[in-house]
Amino acid sequence: MIDMLKRHEIQVLRRAGHAQTEVAQLAGVSLGSVRRVEREAAVTHIDTTAERDRRAIGRPAKAEPFRSVIAEILTGEPDLLSVEILRRAKLKGYAGGKTALYELIAAVRPKTVRPLVRFEGLPGEFSQHDFGQVDVRFLDGTRTRVHFFASRLKYSRWAEVTVVPNEQAETLVRALVDHFAAIGGIPLLAVFDRPTTVALKWTKSGEVTEWNPLFAGVALDLGLGIELCWPARPQQKGSIENLVGWVKGSFFKQRRFLDDADLLAQLAEWHTAVNTQRPSRATGVMPAVRLEEERSRLRPLKIAPADLALRVPVVVGPTAEVLHDTHTYSMAADAIGIAGTLFLYRDRVRIVVGRFNAVHRRLFERGAKSTLAEHRAEHVAAVSGKRAKRYLQREHLLALGRPALDYLTELTHRRPRIWIRDVDRLHALLATYGDDAVRTALTRGLEEQAIGAEYIAHYLATGVTMPLPIEGDGTRQAGTRSSFLGDPRDSVSRREQLSLDLPSANANPAPRGGRVQAAEGARRAGAQRRAWTRASTAPSSPADGGRS
Repeated sequence: MIDMLKRHEIQVLRRAGHAQTEVAQLAGVSLGSVRRVEREAAVTHIDTTAERDRRAIGRPAKAEPFRSVIAEILTGEPDLLSVEILRRAKLKGYAGGKTALYELIAAVRPKTVRPLVRFEGLPGEFSQHDFGQVDVRFLDGTRTRVHFFASRLKYSRWAEVTVVPNEQAETLVRALVDHFAAIGGIPLLAVFDRPTTVALKWTKSGEVTEWNPLFAGVALDLGLGIELCWPARPQQKGSIENLVGWVKGSFFKQRRFLDDADLLAQLAEWHTAVNTQRPSRATGVMPAVRLEEERSRLRPLKIAPADLALRVPVVVGPTAEVLHDTHTYSMAADAIGIAGTLFLYRDRVRIVVGRFNAVHRRLFERGAKSTLAEHRAEHVAAVSGKRAKRYLQREHLLALGRPALDYLTELTHRRPRIWIRDVDRLHALLATYGDDAVRTALTRGLEEQAIGAEYIAHYLATGVTMPLPIEGDGTRQAGTRSSFLGDPRDSVSRREQLSLDLPSANANPAPRGGRVQAAEGARRAGAQRRAWTRASTAPSSPADGGRS
């Protein structure tokens, strides 16, 4: 059947005086169709389906004779599943396909129209939160994907948006607390979509059966109620997603950015504009004005962002270390095998295992290690056998990274018989000066080819400030760094600093490149060196295993 608009076109062309053949060509129909349409009454509507039904055009569906049967079933059971209606229709003789019957069921089934309900909040009642991501193109042509976390108070429409590195659970809770701190308090309920960073499992009815433990611990500490959008409830879910869409549409997709720093600067400017300068389209009032009314209903934030600690269950491993997210943190040797809790802060970690307590600076580089000075001494003391102690000391030094590996390799090959003595001294220096200082000194030693513990001690004694203890949590662990060289916070005399066979104070401040020590075991009194010994370019001393 030719649709009604095409029929109207044919009639208009004929009234305009065009010949039937010309109309057929212009309308793209046959000449017979033009003649037939011309004989019909003038077109007064464009509903082709209704016209087809009125004319009874087409073969009737096999399900049509069962319309009364279906209507009778749905009258008594309006919510009955279509598959059950199909089964009952087949018992009454229906032999057609399920598609035709399902279409008839959809047409006959009574439709329930529910009124639209807007989920508005009272002062201090709701806040909405969600992650979003958007691809941003900078002015130089480069593209990057930006992740952000958005929060908004439902009553005042005050919004907070933070650019985040990822959409993980820790990122969510830290950004959430940051936003509450910026707003000035927390509401009764925080509304989320249903991400795995909040809920892990739920029933078909939407009831959560397993919360994300990290998120749940923070919500408990804050005293914050959580409400999740229920499945198949677009009125709730759409409100949350609309927050992300609003941020994208009003900021990211409207502006152009020079680089990351420019994006953050413009985001701060946009925050000020939408919260304090422009009325909200939903309320007609600036969010800052309504926030003053709402703030009295917000509850105080129990935990400052810097003090927020995430609880992670841990067990001290056989090497007296705790593993978390590929990072290892040392513990006392006596804590091996004991379960405890790792408190994860933004800049540090605190590990409580039974009566043992340790505070480390937080690591971020994948696979990095943190070993406290007092733990190094305890680990070495707990190991039985001289050989095991020496190799454990060397492992502590190797944990400093590539400079330590290269330096110890060079040291071992130049002093194959006495490297143990140097490692013992380097280990003592590590306990006194800390990782960063020793790593820098080893790098300098490699550059100047000053291979030996006495050179590293000289570098450290002349140009390194003692490390400060780790601050935080009020624990004594960070303030009790000690070693057999004394507490690094105490003053150390020049004599004590240079007691490890250091070069004379009157000597050149830095050994020249190429000064190496002959290995112990070289023959005395001018005898020939062994084949595995490197030639020395400087006079050797008996303490270094050279010629006397």
